Amino acid sequence: MNQTFSGDVLLPFGQTLRERLERLKRLAWLLDASFRLPGTKFRLGLDAVIGLVPGGGTVIMTLVSLYIVWEARRMGAPMSVLVRMLVNVALEAAIDFVPLVGDLIDAAFKANLRNVALLEDYLNGKLL
Repeated sequence: MNQTFSGDVLLPFGQTLRERLERLKRLAWLLDASFRLPGTKFRLGLDAVIGLVPGGGTVIMTLVSLYIVWEARRMGAPMSVLVRMLVNVALEAAIDFVPLVGDLIDAAFKANLRNVALLEDYLNGKLL
């Protein structure tokens, strides 16, 4: 899922679109993979940590995840891609409401990285 952006298809769209995509990739990495559990290869991010806060953590992180979907819409992603992204956010939010077990599954699911990969695939012409 950790894909490298080549920029081949994005050149006609201009530097701004590429910069926006790179910013979303950094945000998704911060949310889903910025910390490595010592002694393992498993990574988690702020989403998993803040999601542990009872009540508000899941709501706050769901809103941040929806920001990535909103940016994808602004970048021209079609409804088919946006729906897949929204399903990822909804699944992660629903799972995250289950105490502790939901947080573990949330840390493994990584909806934000999945969503940025969907957007990148669309922009590179791999999804229609």
